[in-house]
Amino acid sequence: MTIEMAKGVRDFAPEDKIIREKLITTLTSIFQRYGYSPLETPSIERLDTLTAKFAAGIESDAAKEIFKLSDQGNRELGLRFDLTVPFSRFVASNPNLKMPFKRYEIGRVFRDGPIKLGRYREFWQCDVDVTGVKSVKAEAELILLALDAFRELNLDAYIEVNNRKLLYGIMDNYDIAHEAREGIIIAFDKLKKQGLAAVQKELAEKNYCEYTIGSMSDVFTMEGTTEQLFEKLEPLCTSDLGREGLSELKELFSYLKFVQSGKVRLNIGLARGLSYYTGTVFEGFLVESKVTSSICGGGRYDNMIGMFASNNRDYPAVGISFGLEPITDALRLSHPVEQKTVTELYLIPIKTFTESLAIAKALRDAGLCVDIDLMERGISKNLDYANSNKIPFVGFIGDSELAEQKIKIKNMKTGSEKLATLDEVYAIVRNEL
Repeated sequence: MTIEMAKGVRDFAPEDKIIREKLITTLTSIFQRYGYSPLETPSIERLDTLTAKFAAGIESDAAKEIFKLSDQGNRELGLRFDLTVPFSRFVASNPNLKMPFKRYEIGRVFRDGPIKLGRYREFWQCDVDVTGVKSVKAEAELILLALDAFRELNLDAYIEVNNRKLLYGIMDNYDIAHEAREGIIIAFDKLKKQGLAAVQKELAEKNYCEYTIGSMSDVFTMEGTTEQLFEKLEPLCTSDLGREGLSELKELFSYLKFVQSGKVRLNIGLARGLSYYTGTVFEGFLVESKVTSSICGGGRYDNMIGMFASNNRDYPAVGISFGLEPITDALRLSHPVEQKTVTELYLIPIKTFTESLAIAKALRDAGLCVDIDLMERGISKNLDYANSNKIPFVGFIGDSELAEQKIKIKNMKTGSEKLATLDEVYAIVRNEL
């Protein structure tokens, strides 16, 4: 019988899962350092809860990607396709939450869409959100959180920032019809990836006039320092909405003055492509990396949670999502040596299993990740096993080692061997890893 996996899903072998677990542990420590607490929501939601998000402006075609199911009571259910809807539902259904409410969540999401390279039907998301804060101080905190996370991961990254209100305000200045704006925003959001010619061609094919394409091209390709761009944008923001967006951007950048130059950049063309964003939007990228896609992204969505609430209360919210896949790829590039096991020390008993088991427990109690031969293999086969799994240290325990109350420890990378006490073994493994 041939055993096949479902389409669009995958296994993660230990060498893949180890690096992802380390990434998640690092991110979690940063989130908690900033005062964000963990939240866990179910993978299954009521279908009407999931589809409510599409009323907030997500393209209707995306609703078709919800995995739909029903229970034995014929209730319509679905698998969550992101972590924002469950978060919004949780906040709306717990009106006694103290504000601001700050949470992070890392979990599987599901989308019944087309399968292609890099696109799966089951994948992980990693979100950090805060609700209850109207000020862009919340955005400033999330940007600092992201930069700290990438610094902790030894990844050189920067954050691009824009504001949806500014984009709409610019279009007010050029008298662009409301129904035409979203198409223009979505097209120019691809500017960095596809280039100006491709964006202009797309808009021409959608029958936008030459004046609109030309004027928007001039705006979205502006260059200069942040201060110079603010000066150029000032006369283009003639509507209240545009002035509000520009003011929010200026305020946000004023909070981030102390951040290293180039780490936070204004990108007038950035829109994030989703119309439920109501203000600030941002994306993160790596500097001079083969990973060119965004590694994080998010923005303000002040109208989403209120859709689920029955108390007519405003729930301003802003969040950021970290791309576990591209970040994992970047970590592999910066640390090309694969770790196939979490084992730090592999013990080989030489007819001393009972005594070796006690020694293994003592080293585990001290905090080392220790494995031990359970199959009574010979020394050469055990060394082959340790080599194939890239275990950094091996310990031999025979009668002579027991007599001296020591272990012969071997560094598998250098080949050096040494007799050491348990305390010395711990220090050697910890200091040389």
